[in-house]
Amino acid sequence: MSISTGTGTRTRIEHGAKRVRAYFNGQVVADTSRPVLVWEVPYYPAYYLPVEDVHSELLKPTGRTATTGMGEGDLYTVQVGDRTAEDAAVRYENSPTTGLRGLVRFEWGAMDAWFEEDEEVYTHPRDPHTRVDILASSRHVRVEVDGVTVAESHRPMILFETGLPARFYLPKTDVRLDLLKPTDTVSHCPYKGQAEYWSVRTGDTVHDDLVWSYRTPLHESRKIEGLVSFYNEKVDLYVDGVLQKRPTTKFS
Repeated sequence: MSISTGTGTRTRIEHGAKRVRAYFNGQVVADTSRPVLVWEVPYYPAYYLPVEDVHSELLKPTGRTATTGMGEGDLYTVQVGDRTAEDAAVRYENSPTTGLRGLVRFEWGAMDAWFEEDEEVYTHPRDPHTRVDILASSRHVRVEVDGVTVAESHRPMILFETGLPARFYLPKTDVRLDLLKPTDTVSHCPYKGQAEYWSVRTGDTVHDDLVWSYRTPLHESRKIEGLVSFYNEKVDLYVDGVLQKRPTTKFS
């Protein structure tokens, strides 16, 4: 559902059915089967958890407040043993979005681990409306950068993810590896896992972090293990001889 915040905007809120747990310093700080998913940004939700399912004795008020699109919230430090996570929790008890009252939001990265049921989740909660399909294909895929063919394959895996353009994952043996330079960049996805990156050098030009691969993807994305993909937004991609229009996304 979508609820007005009273500030001219609307916040998307849904009640989830998964058991959600957050851990800090080896201890469960929240354990609920009544999570609330709140889309603070368009791309993925955040978990808001009922205060009754939070170990409130581990939360220490800081006396500071945070003002966001959710309203003005009271900040808390999470303290377990000798470790603290400052301003790692917030409560919006006077939020114009009444559905947020009585809930606690933990900063995802401030916690040591999150679990949906008994499976650890990384980066952010999984969006219940996002689907990832990976299909083997025989389509002819060619990737050009600055007019140089850097990859060409007849055996791509095509990854279809809700809200994103189709991504073509290619065997490394079909890629000009001599043009790729590894970087220190990594990214994380709750559906695919941790990715490593390469830049592409064409002549004297280096295109940073244009290529990525999942060396050990999560179980549901094993089909792309060890394959590489290019940003459709930044290369000339030909599929069956037809140049594809570069999509406009947050990665453009």
